[in-house]
Amino acid sequence: MTTLILSVIPQSGPVWFGQLLRAAVLLAVGYVVLVATSHLARRLLTKHLTPQGLMITQKIVFYGGIILLLIMILQQLGFQLTALLGAAGILGVAIGFASQTSLSNIISGIFLVSEKPMAVGEVVSVGNTTGIVLSIDLLSVKLRTFDNCFVRIPNESIIKGELKNFTRFPIRRFDLNLGVAYKEDIGRVLRILKEIATRNPYVLDEPEPMILFTKFGDSSLDIFFGSWFHVPDFLNLRKTLLQEIKERFDAENIEIPFPHTTLYTGSVSDPFPIRLVDGEKSGSTR
Repeated sequence: MTTLILSVIPQSGPVWFGQLLRAAVLLAVGYVVLVATSHLARRLLTKHLTPQGLMITQKIVFYGGIILLLIMILQQLGFQLTALLGAAGILGVAIGFASQTSLSNIISGIFLVSEKPMAVGEVVSVGNTTGIVLSIDLLSVKLRTFDNCFVRIPNESIIKGELKNFTRFPIRRFDLNLGVAYKEDIGRVLRILKEIATRNPYVLDEPEPMILFTKFGDSSLDIFFGSWFHVPDFLNLRKTLLQEIKERFDAENIEIPFPHTTLYTGSVSDPFPIRLVDGEKSGSTR
């Protein structure tokens, strides 16, 4: 069995102290230079890269510089790095086998950066989680949900699953499925919904709203009501449109039905028997 020994060049006390002092100065100055370099790279590449590309580039520059700085400090302290590099190679192979999941996330992160299905600041939905993208890193994507929770999602899960981006395009359509009673005049209902859409300041005229009588439901006449809007106006549109529909339907005496169930006892002419039970008394039938 080969034993890898990290050897240190013997030095006298004063020389060793001088090396330690130079290493400390190198660490302090090198760290300041790395921070300044990473920020400079971010400013220079702002016009050429997306926000997530800037984040990844800045981290590569910073952590790559940290590795070089540590190597320089070890050399300054007199360490022979030949044996260390050999041991690092063997250790790297072992770590590679043990970190297949991390490697998969890194590869998935590269695909996310290249495909650009989302960007920092956009609102996305991944599985059951919806939130604002905070960062896209090599291992994971960080989201802030609308109830102000921090969520970390591995890149591999995003690549394998479905991702919905709510803010990629400047306009969206807000879809409502409505139902009115069978007794209502469907033409009149459609005209009223058209008036509501026309008067709402957040509903776009172009593309025009889509209002369709879709089917005869179990308890209602079903209507599809789709309104186009600018993405930043989503909450205002949803709040005002739902309220206006309810208030207008009440004013026009248009019934929004709830599900009905009909019980059939087997005979059309016979009355349906009902037994009323009050406390311990029972047996009365009507």
